[in-house]
Amino acid sequence: MYKIIDVKAADDYKLIITFENGVIKEYDMKQKLDEWPFEMLKNKAYFKTVKVDVGGYGISWNSDIDLSEYELWVNGKSISLA
Repeated sequence: MYKIIDVKAADDYKLIITFENGVIKEYDMKQKLDEWPFEMLKNKAYFKTVKVDVGGYGISWNSDIDLSEYELWVNGKSISLA
């Protein structure tokens, strides 16, 4: 699996994830916002505080709310920013 080198919170509860191999994927968080503990991310200001975990094996907002690089790679949609 590829490590994550960057994550940005986009509008409409989407994440833009850049992997170490140069692939950029978009991950739609809307389907998770009614699940615990992700409902806290309905607060857009808090949603935008997402960061890459040390080592690039996932992303997180706090110790309870995180996603693995596997989840983001498999279920993210490849996009081009060109």
